Amino acid sequence: MNTEGHRCRRLFAPKTTSVRLPALRRRRLCLSSRFSPCISVFIRGSTQVLFGVLLLTGSAALPTASAAEPAPSTASAAAFPDAGGWRFTEVRRIPAAEARQGVAADAEFVYAISNHAIGKYRKATGERVGAWECPEGEPLTHLNAAIVRDGRLVCAHSNFPAVPMTSSVEIWDTATLRPVASHSLGRTDGSLTWLDWRDGRWLACFVHYGRKGGEPGRGPEWTRLVAFDAEWRETGGWSFPPALLARVGARGYSVSGGAFGPGGRLFVTGHDHPELYVLELPAAGSTLRWIATVPIAAQGQAFGWDPEDPTVLYTIARGERAVIVGRLESPADVKR
Repeated sequence: MNTEGHRCRRLFAPKTTSVRLPALRRRRLCLSSRFSPCISVFIRGSTQVLFGVLLLTGSAALPTASAAEPAPSTASAAAFPDAGGWRFTEVRRIPAAEARQGVAADAEFVYAISNHAIGKYRKATGERVGAWECPEGEPLTHLNAAIVRDGRLVCAHSNFPAVPMTSSVEIWDTATLRPVASHSLGRTDGSLTWLDWRDGRWLACFVHYGRKGGEPGRGPEWTRLVAFDAEWRETGGWSFPPALLARVGARGYSVSGGAFGPGGRLFVTGHDHPELYVLELPAAGSTLRWIATVPIAAQGQAFGWDPEDPTVLYTIARGERAVIVGRLESPADVKR
């Protein structure tokens, strides 16, 4: 029984009592962690005699037996919306040595992304037709998700696992895979993991970690979605549902991938779970709405939509070093 952090007090019956009890076994009982003090219980058979009182901060009442049960976990099944009519089906896999962090796509190619390397593969045949790489930290350290926009591969980058956290946006020409631009965001509140362009603005996710790469006093619950204008000036932002961050952050990681997809919904992934989370921007307030959880083949990481067919989703299989080509079926009431 875990009593760490608790201070215990034993208050015995007054010496003037005339009641004599048989020899009893003494057992210390600590209630739920919501109640710091401990109490001493003497037990014989099924009879329990409790001496003293439980000293509670801000409460004078002794908790009932149900109060001693563990508090419901924020990760309880009831906290998670189901698939809600969404369904993922794997179609095939494309071997790709760089498939460690994420994948992006244009009309003809997919781009597999590693920490500091990119591979270009023909969608129809899986042929590797181009590549880019640099030594770790010279100059790039940790590439994450990317999108293709106007013939440019636009990729999120950070100094993970170093702290303080710094982030940048790195850009390559898709035809040649030559770097063409870099936009430093400097020291950031969180590590940039993914970005998307929608309705004339950038949406970018900055995550915090609970273990490796984390900053003191801030864990995955500090992860946020930020809106920027075309010049990367911050214009707004949202927080993620606490239950979602509790799930994806169970091992200290956070939201690894994200992009807007069918029906204008925001889809995100974690680092480990084989799930795709469907979110909506709120009509009011600052917290995104979690509306569905879709089982997928990939174990988290960044993903990308096919620009030619909005039902086709590209994810990665890190252990296999492959791009997973899949199809996402949406509920009947969702417009493509």
